[in-house]
Amino acid sequence: MTPHIRPVTEEDLPHWCRALHTAFLSAPEVPKEEIEFRTPLVNTGRAQGAFEDGRCVATFRSFDQRLTLPGGADVVADAVSNVTVSPTHRRRGLLSRMMAGDLRAAKERGDAVATLIAAEYPIYGRYGFGPATWVTDWEVEVARTGLDRRYSGPADGGQVRFADLAEVREHGPGLHERLRARQHGAVDRSERWWLRKTGELPDGRPWEEPFSVLYRSPEGSVDGLLMYTAEDVWEGKLPQCPATVQELIAVTPAAERALWHFLLSVDWITRVRTGHRAPDDVLPLLLPDPRAARVVTHADYLWVRPLDIPVLLEARTYAASGTLVLDVTDPDGLAGGRFLLEAGPEGARCTPTRRAADLTLGVGELGALALGDESASRLAALGRIGEERAGAVALADPLLRTARRPWCPDIF
Repeated sequence: MTPHIRPVTEEDLPHWCRALHTAFLSAPEVPKEEIEFRTPLVNTGRAQGAFEDGRCVATFRSFDQRLTLPGGADVVADAVSNVTVSPTHRRRGLLSRMMAGDLRAAKERGDAVATLIAAEYPIYGRYGFGPATWVTDWEVEVARTGLDRRYSGPADGGQVRFADLAEVREHGPGLHERLRARQHGAVDRSERWWLRKTGELPDGRPWEEPFSVLYRSPEGSVDGLLMYTAEDVWEGKLPQCPATVQELIAVTPAAERALWHFLLSVDWITRVRTGHRAPDDVLPLLLPDPRAARVVTHADYLWVRPLDIPVLLEARTYAASGTLVLDVTDPDGLAGGRFLLEAGPEGARCTPTRRAADLTLGVGELGALALGDESASRLAALGRIGEERAGAVALADPLLRTARRPWCPDIF
């Protein structure tokens, strides 16, 4: 029997969640809080399930998202999440069928791209996604940083003060939007996101209230938020307490320096795990001894699948000027074609053309290039971009790449 794929109803939700737990190796039991948390998400009509004999054997969900491009403009994205296929039903095309239907619907809605966080690297390239951002996690050995342990506050006249969760809910959303306006690769956050982050909206998973800290500038504006947890660990009357950053939003360099310096000067904390940061985060170089920050994770993160190439390429900015004809192949027939990109600091135009191609590439390769992180020269060296006109690859790099790397702070 071939499993039947259809939208998920509220009655299906316990079975859908159980299938989600099974594939992600979580305990099969689904807490009632999770069912209540997910009910509004299912009511959008964009949660799919594959069902066989009344049992859910595959899950898939998408939702509307705003993705920030280089320059600060954003585009509508089809955010893909909760993708699983039960181990008993692999290699039957269930994911391909669910993905195809979702991407067609996103194209019809006019979404510029689809996005996802890939649990496994090899899966999503065949659906036209490319890794557009990466993340790095550091573990900082506090004793080796070289920072002055007598630190008592920012030297610029700003203030670092603890905050309660009501203050986080008050200031956090605005801070994130200020960050997103200048951080390409970032995505928007809903009110539900902040309610869950601050424990107001249970989702069935264990939650521990973090320590929350706000940075105020000398002028009084709230320019930074830090949320972290710590463990009370002692060995032979000596503290060995690790801390883990849950959230660090800084919209000014002063706020970023102040929050890191504060956390790295808290008594008893001996190690700090930074969580997912941009690969070119300033943290290591904030330390007198950057080697105190050891990389523990460096991996691909946000994947992008172009759906409307002219909208995507016209919405972003370009530091250099140039003209390229891109011949983009898309086996799924959603976004392929030949496009003339005329771009510069003053703006960009991207239109279908019959002109001879300068570069040939797959839609996934364009996804990897779209936010300015990947190098066209590197993809060409791998044989994943074809140079049809001499010098086109050398032009593409300064045209498409950005001074700072894109970063997506969120998992979804």
